[in-house]
Amino acid sequence: MNRNRTIFPAVILAAALSACSAFAAPATPTAVPSPTSAPTATPLPLYQQVKLTSVPVEETGKSPDYKITTQTPSLTGSDDPRLKTFNDEMAAIVKAAVDDYKQKMKDFGPAPIVAQSTFDLKYEQTAPAGNIFSIKFTMEGYVAGMAHPYHVIRSANFDLEKGKDIALSDLFTPNSDYLKTIAKYCSAELSKRDIGFTDTFKQGADPTPENYQEWNIASDGLVIIFNEYQVAPYVSGPQTVTVPYSELKSLVDPKGPLAGFIQ
Repeated sequence: MNRNRTIFPAVILAAALSACSAFAAPATPTAVPSPTSAPTATPLPLYQQVKLTSVPVEETGKSPDYKITTQTPSLTGSDDPRLKTFNDEMAAIVKAAVDDYKQKMKDFGPAPIVAQSTFDLKYEQTAPAGNIFSIKFTMEGYVAGMAHPYHVIRSANFDLEKGKDIALSDLFTPNSDYLKTIAKYCSAELSKRDIGFTDTFKQGADPTPENYQEWNIASDGLVIIFNEYQVAPYVSGPQTVTVPYSELKSLVDPKGPLAGFIQ
């Protein structure tokens, strides 16, 4: 009798526990993290992928005795065809200058004195880092027998993003008469210099496309180049005038190459 009383409560307790477990909330499944894709990297602009390097060349010869040294700008770091366009153009400019010098040696004939003829070409990049490569070539040539060396400055302005040259007209809005503004500023600046900018040479700064073929883009303004004899006698050498961008602000094309320089 006592044994049955002990078992009965235990049976009831077991049944109660079974009923509670039947109504218990189902277990929450463990969350499995979903795979995430890596963020897509933004490609660098082309100008940040490349490096402007110099290719030096030295050439010497006898009869006549001469020495030619050149530095050719070249972009490296990418196989983008725009680099080839730039490099081919720079090489062509240097070749044309060397060919012109060799023609001068030929035209001058046998040297009347014993001296070495020389030609030296260097360059500099005047534009700040960006899509624009503005190259200023400086040349000095001497053929034995000449009274003095000659000097030439050439320029090239290239938009790497577009893969083509920049013309002076590309900088300004159409029909803006930009040459008149540039010429006025240049003439005023040249008049302040003791270089012989007299009536004989003033037409060299007139607002014509021929007078403004050589120019470079710099951080502080548009650099205008006047070669020997253009606006002054030989003794004064080539002249450069930097036209501040503030003088050109109203004329600059807001979508053109100079847009980023105008505040």
